[in-house]
Amino acid sequence: MNRLTVDLDTVRNIQNLEFLAKKLVEGFITGLHKSPYHGFSVEFSEHRLYNTGESTRHMDWKVFARTEKLFVKRYEEETNLRCQLLLDVSGSMYYPTHNYGKLSYAVLSAAALATLLQKQRDAVGLTTFADQIELQTPIKSTGAHLHTLLLALQQQLQKPAPPQKETRVATMLHHVAQQLPKRSLVILFSDLLSQYEQLDEIFLALQHLRHQQHEVLLFHLTHAQTEEEFDFPDKPFLFQGLETGEKIKVQPSEIREEYVKAMRQFKNELKLRCGQYRIDLVSVDLREPIDKVLQAYLVKRQKVR
Repeated sequence: MNRLTVDLDTVRNIQNLEFLAKKLVEGFITGLHKSPYHGFSVEFSEHRLYNTGESTRHMDWKVFARTEKLFVKRYEEETNLRCQLLLDVSGSMYYPTHNYGKLSYAVLSAAALATLLQKQRDAVGLTTFADQIELQTPIKSTGAHLHTLLLALQQQLQKPAPPQKETRVATMLHHVAQQLPKRSLVILFSDLLSQYEQLDEIFLALQHLRHQQHEVLLFHLTHAQTEEEFDFPDKPFLFQGLETGEKIKVQPSEIREEYVKAMRQFKNELKLRCGQYRIDLVSVDLREPIDKVLQAYLVKRQKVR
């Protein structure tokens, strides 16, 4: 399968996110078709087979003339899946700051997923949040809605980094759980790095979603080289929290071992709790190709059919 690598330095300045997302999805589908591993069933037809006894009003006779098979045209309201994309746009998601790395990766992933969903005639909505809901779109499957959603994502990348804006993941998840009227797939993009002391609250909110019969797919984004491996040159650094503004001056080599240990414990805790609540967790390093996100979605979609 082709590896859909993307230069995050260019994503933030992209003039047409919709075009890029479409090309990524087309490349991914081509890779699936060429792959020797046939674990996915992906259909992008705009028709469905005719069921005996139903009205012939929307029969596609041109297709019948070519194939001698009865197909009915599928309309936008005929959706298979409802999906709510949740995008964390708090301060820590703007790291690395030179290219808004985690936010750029999340925006591009969300754009590609939205395009893939609409191509499958599934309905998709977008919510962006930090300490409060910033944007919440309806869940629809129309082409016009997809265009509006992708434009909103592109505009998100053009905004300046927020001044010490913290994340309130748990509050936002409770809000979404109360707002979604029908069983949906909820896909969350977040680094969760400011949430270590709030894991109990976050998983209570995730349990709320599960109690409402929603499926959850969590993409945990990190710049692994620095945020997990703490790979900084051995010279004094002044670190500043992107959400709290707190500053600390340290020599990386002096704290690297303890930091890496703490980060490993944090990720293990995430994995354990997601397993307990039957939440699909996918850890994503910004160095990894975006097809990891698209594959994880397809795996999840197979489960919720």
